[in-house]
Amino acid sequence: MFAGSFDPFTIGHASIVRRALPLFDRLVIGVGVNEQKRYSQTAAQRVEAIRRLYAGDSRIEVMQYSCLTADFAHDIGAAFIVKGVRNVRDFEAERDQADINRHLTGVETLLLCAEPGLDSVSSSVVRELRSFGKDTGEFLPARQDSM
Repeated sequence: MFAGSFDPFTIGHASIVRRALPLFDRLVIGVGVNEQKRYSQTAAQRVEAIRRLYAGDSRIEVMQYSCLTADFAHDIGAAFIVKGVRNVRDFEAERDQADINRHLTGVETLLLCAEPGLDSVSSSVVRELRSFGKDTGEFLPARQDSM
């Protein structure tokens, strides 16, 4: 399972999906919902955008969840949680979360480092650029760039 809020789903996220797919027979993209967080798109909009992006690829399923990521992964029978890391801060946070997730449910986490040139691409940067009216198309997968 590849977990995140994906608000929006960026080329960095698409890179992780592309690189994780050869490792598994199936990949669930879990769109997390945290009631404490403010989103620019509803969960349903985020799920639909990612589904459109991967329409026709039977190996990918997109699902929404609002529980702990480890519990969701366990509930859907995922053996691994896939996460992307862009820098040392991401690595430390994801490593700590991976330890807790393994402790809670036994689900392992696979960390994939960002590809060169994508380490500065984040959903929050895209949202900020949009708020200033900037074109963000270069940071979004092709089928989602108009969103």
